[in-house]
Amino acid sequence: MDAALHQLQREIAFSLSGLEATHTQLRPPSHPSKWSIQQIVEHLLLSYSGTELALNARLAKRTPTRARPAMLQRFGQYTLIHLGYFPTGRKAPPLVTPGATTHPLSGEELTHAAAQHLTRVDTLCTEAEKLFGASNRFASHIVLGPLSVNQWRRFQLIHGEHHLKQIITIRKAHDLWPVVTHSPAHVTSTGPSGGPLT
Repeated sequence: MDAALHQLQREIAFSLSGLEATHTQLRPPSHPSKWSIQQIVEHLLLSYSGTELALNARLAKRTPTRARPAMLQRFGQYTLIHLGYFPTGRKAPPLVTPGATTHPLSGEELTHAAAQHLTRVDTLCTEAEKLFGASNRFASHIVLGPLSVNQWRRFQLIHGEHHLKQIITIRKAHDLWPVVTHSPAHVTSTGPSGGPLT
């Protein structure tokens, strides 16, 4: 698996470690209307499904998109993918907005679902890299516009870490710290990639 996607997969596993199905329904105490832990992960799963659809479509046609990123999309690509800055407070597009939870899942079950999606994304990225190259824009993101294989991989990591910090914040608020034993070397009790908990 590509290094960025493998890192993301390990950070997801760490962030969800030890959570029962009741724990994954927890929300920020100060903002109870915000997504629960499970809904945050389901948002990620929906984004992975969207990525799979976008990449599959270009692979099926065996031609890259002819679209070119608009100025605002170029700015978004630079700030998010190059600088690693993910803006806060933006509403998720309807296609990747999770619904109400009807079947609570444990952290282990959510981790497994994410791993399956990331494996498929990794396979598609590898196929796309062979066909289009790693640096050529070939498939469009619904917000950021046309991205290259490397940009798609980087986006998944930055986007994922943004939401994993939210999960860690919820866990902290409910005194449910992840177990650090056997966690990735770059992950500490402060959050994914050593990032802040806020």
